[in-house]
Amino acid sequence: MLKRPRATRRSRLSAEAEELIRLASGLSSSCTLLEDRFWQEALIRQVNGILADDEEETLNTALDTLAQTDTLAWNELADIVEACSESRSLQIDGKEWDALLIAVPILSWSRYTIPSGQLGRELMQNLRVHLSAHVLAQDAKLSLANLLFSPDQLPQGYSNTARLCSVLSELAAKNSTLDLDPKQLPETKAFLSDTRYVLGVVAVPHGSPFFRWQEKDGERSEAESQWKKQGGNAIQPLFAGCAFDPLMPLSYFAAWRDADRASRAYSVRATVSFLQLSLNIEPRQVTAIIAPCHGHRLEEYRVGFMLRGGEQVVHGVVWPLMDGEDEQTDCVGEIETVLRECGVTEIIAHDHAFPLDYCDDCGAPLYPNIEGELLHTEMPEEAKEQPRHLH
Repeated sequence: MLKRPRATRRSRLSAEAEELIRLASGLSSSCTLLEDRFWQEALIRQVNGILADDEEETLNTALDTLAQTDTLAWNELADIVEACSESRSLQIDGKEWDALLIAVPILSWSRYTIPSGQLGRELMQNLRVHLSAHVLAQDAKLSLANLLFSPDQLPQGYSNTARLCSVLSELAAKNSTLDLDPKQLPETKAFLSDTRYVLGVVAVPHGSPFFRWQEKDGERSEAESQWKKQGGNAIQPLFAGCAFDPLMPLSYFAAWRDADRASRAYSVRATVSFLQLSLNIEPRQVTAIIAPCHGHRLEEYRVGFMLRGGEQVVHGVVWPLMDGEDEQTDCVGEIETVLRECGVTEIIAHDHAFPLDYCDDCGAPLYPNIEGELLHTEMPEEAKEQPRHLH
């Protein structure tokens, strides 16, 4: 769920949606801290009530309306909706605690299968130890879900996120685990490069720090370095046969956006490495073609990969736009930089608009070739059967 205005939908504004818009507009125009608090508290009460009633459409209608009329107010409302979905207040032993839903993202790619599903008891314990030692504040309690989530298995929408947060928050008081059956969740799809998530809730006494870097002797860069090293060692057995990169555990929506952003360059690197291994070639033998793809506006760039002298697109990567990115953002330059770092020297960037075309049979994105056509990817016959697309 990217924090970015979406295309508006036709919907009649309810009284609750109008009140959300009024409160968010008031917050966006506030000029003092005390007034900020007034609007924030009123907005939080309104959003929490809507989430409790499972009226997600009201939230979406208000957000869609503000996306078209008041970007500053939209941003304030989006912040509050996310905060209410990923946080709770608890009573533990008669004292007030704050609870926060967190996500632990892991980027991975493999010529075979990227793991998902239930986590073993030993791995769960190792995760707890390293999260507590390197990422979380000293007094934090932690609950975890015993599942390695694929993107398709994450809670869909604010209401479902809030429900998962509530369940895990109750378990956090006892440092307990949520047992989930992966058979009750959507099936994990096979991609060459994808993200996996561990989800949990951190609970701390009201007003206390959640993370190690919030403490006086903590530093974010040190926490990240230790987590990548020690946390990476802890999860390495799970990712046997895969390349993987553990990202910084953060609050749920922040971690999700960070993973989406980091996965773009990671997928490009994964594709170049995959082609090297599968076709026994060097990166300089690959041509990368970049195309801007538009719906109602520029939505994403697609990168097609061809072998020099070849006629078919052998692989492709989608580079979606993120928060605030548009035609003026130098995404093409960023893509080219990543490709050159991988050793790809022949790069072609088309400047005309392409449609968001997909394969009618399998639904996969179509990718650009040198001539400016969008084609289905097709690996050479000599390559072994591999997953075709990146998530």
